[in-house]
Amino acid sequence: MTATHPTHGAHAPSAKRELAGGLTVFAAVSLMIVGVLDVLRGIMGIAEDDVFVTTQDYVFQFDLTAWGWTHLALGAVAVLVSLGLVRGALWARVAGVTIAGLLIIANFLSLPYYPVWSVVMIAFSGFIIWALCVSRSGSRSGS
Repeated sequence: MTATHPTHGAHAPSAKRELAGGLTVFAAVSLMIVGVLDVLRGIMGIAEDDVFVTTQDYVFQFDLTAWGWTHLALGAVAVLVSLGLVRGALWARVAGVTIAGLLIIANFLSLPYYPVWSVVMIAFSGFIIWALCVSRSGSRSGS
């Protein structure tokens, strides 16, 4: 004698959908924060180069003003993509993973100029990639 519980099966997809939605919201908010902070970091690099530490023997030496413009552009794109993530757009999920990957590369390359902050931004970007890759939101995709 076996009993089936149809309500048990009905709750599992709902819980998975809520988890996926929660991870997408986490990624959207985190990407918004990372984007705004990167815009501010870019403004600092453009306006005031002496805020950053200069390193003489770094393989990837770049002009700090150029890094400022790079971070400003990446931050602005990250903010726009986060708005798409809030709407649940599929293109924003793909773009979110891409922009978070580019933020990791940019922060790695600028590690000697602002070391602690670069590590924090790399960690945040890694969590964003994880959240966007783990959650599968099928209810609102493609817009």
